[in-house]
Amino acid sequence: MAKFRQLDSCLRETGLASDVQMHRPLPVPRRLLELVHDRDYHEAFARDRLDRQAQRRIGLPVTTPLVQRTFLAVGGSLLTARLALKHGLACHLAGGTHHAFPDYGSGFCIFNDLAICARTLLEQEGLTQIMVVDLDVHQGDATALIFQHEPRVFTFSAHAASNFPARKQSSDLDLPISDGVEDQEYLALIGNHLPDLLDRLNPQIVLYNAGVDPHRDDRLGRLALTDVGLLQRDHLVLDACLRRKIPVATVIGGGYDAMTPLVKRHALVFRAAADQARLHGL
Repeated sequence: MAKFRQLDSCLRETGLASDVQMHRPLPVPRRLLELVHDRDYHEAFARDRLDRQAQRRIGLPVTTPLVQRTFLAVGGSLLTARLALKHGLACHLAGGTHHAFPDYGSGFCIFNDLAICARTLLEQEGLTQIMVVDLDVHQGDATALIFQHEPRVFTFSAHAASNFPARKQSSDLDLPISDGVEDQEYLALIGNHLPDLLDRLNPQIVLYNAGVDPHRDDRLGRLALTDVGLLQRDHLVLDACLRRKIPVATVIGGGYDAMTPLVKRHALVFRAAADQARLHGL
């Protein structure tokens, strides 16, 4: 997809990433997919056997490049989480597919990358407390359902109350936000909840969905943040975690606009990460 190539170029051109900082992921192994997703579902997707209704629900036609990109993107989220555990902070150039349920995809999401990451870290890395911070404009509904009975994974979703999905799931903490909320009110809402949650839970890692669709110009968002507001949001989240020595892995989440402004918005979390890494000596 052109967005990911252009984001890579943007980060390199602005000095936010270099060859030594870039890591090439491998496709997610199917055994790890099955920590979250039904075998029948992921095999049907990989072998182009999803029926038309299933493809319409996802919103994307299944093609060979899409299959390859999907497996690689989830592998990238896993690599990002492991790098965060090692270095304290790592950012993925894709990810954030939080509408993918165990046996079907929806809302442009096929596999739930952060759910797969969390399950893998619990099973393979011995973690006992993980927190998902989802600030995409849409509720992380599938993530909430997947972990509804898993006390080791705390799901926090702050989203536009009236936006997709029409039927919300119950996260461990949902923060529904009214249409049209601007920078300062939004930042206050996040700032009034996140630090206390981190202090109470003391997670061993935060998986952060830094969706840029809360932006005022996003065609699928209903909030009114500016570029500055998104950057301040990312600084708030990363600083709150890193000052508590909690590793953070970020994914880019959603964003729907013309390519050039969209890529610049996705780059904001990398800018915040570079600043916070310097501030915290990473």
